[in-house]
Amino acid sequence: MKAHARLTACFDGTRTVLRELRSMAPLTLFPRRGSGPTAVVHLVNSATTPLGGDDLLLSVHVGPGASLRLSGVAATLALPGLHGEGSLSTVSMVVEEGGSLEYLPEPTVITARARHTAVLRASLASDAYLHTREVLVLGRAGECPGSLTTSSHITRGSVPVLRQTLSIGDSTLDESLAVLAGRRVLATDVVVGGPELPAASGEWWSRSPLAAGGTLTTSLAPDAVTALRPFASP
Repeated sequence: MKAHARLTACFDGTRTVLRELRSMAPLTLFPRRGSGPTAVVHLVNSATTPLGGDDLLLSVHVGPGASLRLSGVAATLALPGLHGEGSLSTVSMVVEEGGSLEYLPEPTVITARARHTAVLRASLASDAYLHTREVLVLGRAGECPGSLTTSSHITRGSVPVLRQTLSIGDSTLDESLAVLAGRRVLATDVVVGGPELPAASGEWWSRSPLAAGGTLTTSLAPDAVTALRPFASP
């Protein structure tokens, strides 16, 4: 299955309006009414995806001065194809001058025998704001995870802010968990254009300033709820 969903948010002088909202199953976009100066849209997987062989693309464009929050409503299950095919999901984001985008999907669970690649690309104006989060879960309870490659490429102006790739899975459950120090969940949180925060760390989490501006916070935990706790405090 191939699908391409598009979302464009623009500022009309008083508030952010959605100029384009084009869903394509299984990528379904639901706007929330009465969301104030920030437009709020929920992303729903309207089918069991990504399935091996799927190629899913979500394009998000935030115009000058616009503010958009795009959030998930349920966890994503990466599932194997009938013949071992891999799946691909790509999120492509552009945020123009003075624009703001929060992209906060729900966790992605890498089920047994799945072969999934997730790519995030973000092109930001020099004064744009971006907050994005990724939560990865290695298999369902007691299940050996499949394989996952996840890549993030973020630029601000013409300057690279973050280029990061992680490959994990395709082994026994114990071997996969050993890569994450025995934890099943890896969460990363990136903020570009917000207040400058110093480096910090705690039990199984750390926050690092990025050389070109912004911060990257990483958390390891046995479950998603615990993994997200470090992100709730400054």
